Amino acid sequence: MPGNEINSNYDAIIIGAGVIGACTAFEMAKKGYRTLNIDKGPQAGYGSTSGSCAIIRTYYSTTASCALAYEGWFYWSNWADYLGVTDPEGMITYHNTGNLVIKTVHNNRMADVIAMMDEIGCPYEHLTLDQIADWVPGADTRAYAPAKQASADDFGVPTGPAIEGAVRFPRGGYVDDPKLSAHNAQYAAEMQGAHFKFNSAVTKIRQANGRVCGVTLDDGTQIDAPVVVNVAGPHSSIVNEMAGVLDDMKITTRALRHEVAHVPAPSGERLGSVYSDSDIFTYARPATQDHILIGSEDPECDEQEWIDNPDEFDRNFSVQWKTLVMRLGQRMPGLPIPEQAKGVVELYDVTEDWAPIYDKSSLPGFYMACGTSGNQYKNAPVAGKMMTALIEACENGQDHDKDPVVFRLENVGYDLPLNAFSRNREINQNSSFSVLG
Repeated sequence: MPGNEINSNYDAIIIGAGVIGACTAFEMAKKGYRTLNIDKGPQAGYGSTSGSCAIIRTYYSTTASCALAYEGWFYWSNWADYLGVTDPEGMITYHNTGNLVIKTVHNNRMADVIAMMDEIGCPYEHLTLDQIADWVPGADTRAYAPAKQASADDFGVPTGPAIEGAVRFPRGGYVDDPKLSAHNAQYAAEMQGAHFKFNSAVTKIRQANGRVCGVTLDDGTQIDAPVVVNVAGPHSSIVNEMAGVLDDMKITTRALRHEVAHVPAPSGERLGSVYSDSDIFTYARPATQDHILIGSEDPECDEQEWIDNPDEFDRNFSVQWKTLVMRLGQRMPGLPIPEQAKGVVELYDVTEDWAPIYDKSSLPGFYMACGTSGNQYKNAPVAGKMMTALIEACENGQDHDKDPVVFRLENVGYDLPLNAFSRNREINQNSSFSVLG
């Protein structure tokens, strides 16, 4: 297979081989860059990508993010055509179930999102309370906000007679195997000449003549490249510190521990759609064999556990697991609570406003695709294209800080100024400040 023999110099080193790192390698290799992805894990997608719920949706808190996500849907819908290869380890399946979002005061009854959908031409439909049951069988449509921990005395006590309906986005769904999607992209990149090196950690970002010149690995190996791209997921802040670029950043990243529950659906009541509910502050999606994945939408009552060392954190489930299941049980009566907790405990790489950084840095040649965990999986194919366009422009002399690169979203027909994802942007005060972005 191409890409197995590692050299001592490349056009670009990509730190990380999750789904975004692998897609970035694919896009750069197609443009003729000799790339090397370096990852601490043993395989592509082994880290936070494998812990993703792999939800594909189009709704965010800014038009730029909505347009980016909608563009991504076109690639997931035609994944094999996008990659142009068939991975011998198998290809992922994309399930276009649509996304159902409950209207709440918290999300302004989806009015802001709907306006952005109109702007980018993304379809949607309003659902009545009765229609919600078409996608969430047996749905209890009483209101339960605000969110509470399951230990609260008044947990599960309705606070209103009914929620206010929902919005359904038919263009959305989920990927059944996020780790495999990273390998699919790796294989496609290797077919374009990209190289990948696993079980290796970057310990130094080397510099010469005022710009990046390569990296040093944990075994002392030095690999040279005039471009280094930080796509290190929960390790991104550590890599940025190695590069000495943190002082120039208004927006930074931190690793946040997150739990996702995996439980059987109520008998005969398979969840029919990806589901987001800011009344119970829970999101969910169907899983194989009539199961459901359940995550938190990060209400104030859920304690946030920030992790300083991404290599050392507790992977055991906490009381949060039961709270997640019981919250969804408010909407889906009869949802079983298994005695043994199953699911995923993983780290998310997040910024202050939960929007990503796709940007250059103060160190010439050093670029960042960071703060992406939890809500950017769906954008991986487009992120790879954007990072390639950004790197090409900056390496050809464009000052992205003063003259922002504009990226054309060809399927949506939208010109996206990439300073929307700048390290020096102001915090988006309209953000959900949650995994929803």
